[in-house]
Amino acid sequence: MNKEINCPSCASKNIIKKGKRKNKLQEIQRYRCRNCSKIFADKGIKNKTYPAKIILNAVSCYNLGSPQIEVSKLISQRYKVKVPQRTISEWVAEYKSICTFARLRKQALNQYSYTPQNLIHAQTLSHIQPYTFKFHKAKLDILLKENPKFAALKDYIDKINSDKFAHHIFTFNKNFNNKETNEQRASQIKFGHLKIETKSKNNLACELAKLALSLAKSNNERHTAIQDFMLINDSTTIAAEVPIYLTNWDAGYYRNEKGFIFPLNNYKTPITGHIDILQIRNGLIHILDYKPEAEKQNPIEQLTIYALALSRKINLPLYYFKCAWFDEKSYYEFFPLHAVYKRES
Repeated sequence: MNKEINCPSCASKNIIKKGKRKNKLQEIQRYRCRNCSKIFADKGIKNKTYPAKIILNAVSCYNLGSPQIEVSKLISQRYKVKVPQRTISEWVAEYKSICTFARLRKQALNQYSYTPQNLIHAQTLSHIQPYTFKFHKAKLDILLKENPKFAALKDYIDKINSDKFAHHIFTFNKNFNNKETNEQRASQIKFGHLKIETKSKNNLACELAKLALSLAKSNNERHTAIQDFMLINDSTTIAAEVPIYLTNWDAGYYRNEKGFIFPLNNYKTPITGHIDILQIRNGLIHILDYKPEAEKQNPIEQLTIYALALSRKINLPLYYFKCAWFDEKSYYEFFPLHAVYKRES
């Protein structure tokens, strides 16, 4: 099976397909759990006549700036299903508590004159594998105006789009100017950090991920579906797949700072990675990583490296950063500063 389905009764993944049933607008797959024998259907969004992909794409089209009457036309063209404007309006109202960009939509479109075609910038980066770096122009403008201390973040994002960015270090064992490069990925590095407190909490990211997963046709599409959905519909997500790297100079800064530990001396720099989701929220920069089965993951080192690197790139103290990993059920967050800074008692 391509898409991961769990039994709603016992949470087992040991399930098999058990035929399909149809309603007026969609065909619904049925399953049987081999563990408890329960038969259930994958409805996407419960108690809805229309398929989840139509509802959520309609909400996304609206939050990208299309008027509701235009959204109705776009949905009709794309899915060959006529959805009344009144229904579009009801969906927008129903999901605005989760898809919180609705509160910024008018300001984004009127004050900054963006259109659905240019609201989000997307650029494919030829790194180890193709990564599509994206950022939301209007949210970046609005949130940086509210948080001017983060202004250097825009300079860094703009630099990614230029030939001044060090894209060559994101290649693995490729020749660059006749020199062999050995890129080290932050996700593969483990080190001894200080003992920190990781908090588990409910977060809107889980609800957004749950909706976005309804749009993913396979496990391989989960990351992209969640990133795109949050970038369009969340009020705090400003960018996705942000390339970041930690250099020897960055490492030296932390080695020389009083109270900091830098337990990466056994690794060559630069150390590179791509931040899944970048947010500005509650006066902090949030670095998020989507991890399926988040409760079984512990990417503290990876996320701490991301924060250390971005802190230096935009010359901002590490205490302005918060990191988290999440899935549709769980959200775990921590302060990266506490992983590498010995607080005086």
